[in-house]
Amino acid sequence: MKWGRKVSHPDELAFLRELMDGVHGIEASFDADRRLSWISPSIERLTGYTPAECLAAADVIALLVHESDRDYCRRMAAQVLDNGLPQDFELRLVARDGRVLWVAMHWRRRQPHKGSRAGLRLSAEDIQARKETEYTLLETVAELRRAQALREHYLLRSNDERQRLAALLNLIRLGILFIDQDRRVLYHNRAMLEIWGYAPDSQLVGSREAVLKDQAARVLADADAYFDHIDAVVRARDAVSEEYEFAFADGRIVTDRSAVVHGGDQGQGIGRLWIYEDVTEARRISQRLVELAERDELTGLYNRRRFHEELERMLADAARRGSAVGLLAFDLDGFKPINDAFGHQAGDEVLVGLAQGVGRIVRRNEMLFRVGGDEFALLVPDAEAEGLLELAHRLVEGVAALRFCFEEQEVGVTASVGIARFPDNALGGEALVAAADEALYRSKGDGRNRATVSARPPQGGATGRIG
Repeated sequence: MKWGRKVSHPDELAFLRELMDGVHGIEASFDADRRLSWISPSIERLTGYTPAECLAAADVIALLVHESDRDYCRRMAAQVLDNGLPQDFELRLVARDGRVLWVAMHWRRRQPHKGSRAGLRLSAEDIQARKETEYTLLETVAELRRAQALREHYLLRSNDERQRLAALLNLIRLGILFIDQDRRVLYHNRAMLEIWGYAPDSQLVGSREAVLKDQAARVLADADAYFDHIDAVVRARDAVSEEYEFAFADGRIVTDRSAVVHGGDQGQGIGRLWIYEDVTEARRISQRLVELAERDELTGLYNRRRFHEELERMLADAARRGSAVGLLAFDLDGFKPINDAFGHQAGDEVLVGLAQGVGRIVRRNEMLFRVGGDEFALLVPDAEAEGLLELAHRLVEGVAALRFCFEEQEVGVTASVGIARFPDNALGGEALVAAADEALYRSKGDGRNRATVSARPPQGGATGRIG
């Protein structure tokens, strides 16, 4: 190997090399025949297999990828190599100890060097245990400390190797920023520029912290709160900071972690390393999962599970404050004939239309739920008896006014409503539901399309029909 100029900073090459060893996700390179040619050391931390074992394997996909996902993984890699279009997908890895680990894979084609064929680049991150960021930072700090003993060795490294390491860090999807004790930027990677809205060719090395704050003030949703966080982290002087989540003006959500980097003969701090991760998509998926768990898929209304949670919460709050909670239980009259005559799709259209129509009637602090097929419930905090009855009448009138057209026939439904109030009719959630159910049955028995107030005295243990 031909050696280039010596690196100008004794810690810089060590810093880049140890960051490579501390990559949180997986980085790998494949040749034109899809054989593994390099893989990041983080593969061992994630799966238990060392890079040497992966390189020695006849088929690294068969070694690491779950058998159900292997054919798909190979097919995607072949497509990227064939047409150059990137592929992003999720699959399962199997660790040495048998654990199944979900990762997000990103396959990209590497442009061929002169005289060679195109290869593949793989980036993957663990989407099953994102909290391991703290462990990665701790390992990075420990490696940086041990790196001081190799100071003279790294001074002899060539500029070519430094460029290769820098290129690797630029492929990492985590933003990396290293600021020295004088509050000047010593290193940053490409992902850091992208996250913070800098131009791809920006060179921040040597810039003071004030330059970074000017940019942050332009792109953050609450820059003052973030600056307070930075000041608190620096004052605390903790080796590793806690994860902090903040929002950008464009809606992105990012987290940061930082660690003090030690160096020199005395082991003193030489600066602070910051790691940024864009978690916007992860938060979106998390929110979507919450919505799927607590909302009815057809109407978008809260479902039965959320109903019982909110009922108990409102009752506890009302008991503390000495206020009342109203419950309107209602179902649809004439819904089954529509379903039978025009099919389930027509029935679904009626349910969606009813959810929208009633949604325009209820107020902001009232919560509407679909608790069964054509069964609904409405929870009203701070409910007055007269107000509940007036709301029920508006609900009955609003439902009766809805019209639907199927096969050139205009049809409609009506609602039978049962009204119960805590603490007038019940002292507990199940008893309140039972009281509303009884009133609902009375509405149906008295001719439907009406609202009936429960006459039940307070009880605590009856079992209601809702839920």
